[in-house]
Amino acid sequence: MDKPFSPACENNRGPILEILKPLLVDKSSVLEIGSGTGQHAVWFAKNMPQLQWQTSDLQPNHAGINQWLDAYPSPNLLPPIELDMLGIAEGTWPNADYDCIYSANTAHIMPWEAVVNMLAQAGLQLRSNGLLCLYGPMQYQGVIEPQSNRDFDASLRQQSSHMGIREFHQINQLAAEAGLMLLEDHAMPANNRLLVWQKA
Repeated sequence: MDKPFSPACENNRGPILEILKPLLVDKSSVLEIGSGTGQHAVWFAKNMPQLQWQTSDLQPNHAGINQWLDAYPSPNLLPPIELDMLGIAEGTWPNADYDCIYSANTAHIMPWEAVVNMLAQAGLQLRSNGLLCLYGPMQYQGVIEPQSNRDFDASLRQQSSHMGIREFHQINQLAAEAGLMLLEDHAMPANNRLLVWQKA
C-alpha cells in the first residue's frame, strides 16, 4: 500500500465510531486535530455524513492525508489545514466554530505545552454545548496499567523526553480551566480511553 497506514487506526475505528455516532447525531461540524494518516477521517466522514469533517495536521503529513481523501472521497470531508499546537498564533486557526473537536493518539506524542494549548483552544473554538473527544492511553493518579502500557510509555520516553502517557487528572484540569465539563470516560480496546468533555 503506497498510502501511509496505521494498523491501530484500522483496529480502533469501529469501537470509536460506536461511541461517537450517537454523541454526534445532532452535530454538523468536526475539527480533527492531528489527522495523521487520514484513515480516521475517511471512515468517520463516510459513516457520519451529517458532519462536515475538517482534517488538520502539520504540513509534512498533508500529502498522506490527501492520498486517503483522494482514495475514499466524501462530500463532507475537507482537505487538511495546517495546525501546530506549539505555534498557535492569531490567524492560524480557521475562522469557524465547531460542534466537536476530535483528536486521537496525539496527547502522548505532543510536548506538554502543545497539550495545554490544544485544550485551551478547544475551549475557544467549540460552540456552546460542543464536545471535545480525546482518544488514547491515560494514566490515573500516576498509575499506568497494564504492563503493555508501561512498556509503551517507556518506549515513548526513550524516543523523546517530551513524550509519554499523560495523567488524566492533569488533562481534566486543563479542560475545566477551558470551560469544559467531563461527560464520559470510556474504556476502549488495547487499553486506551475515549474522553468526552462538553463546553458549558
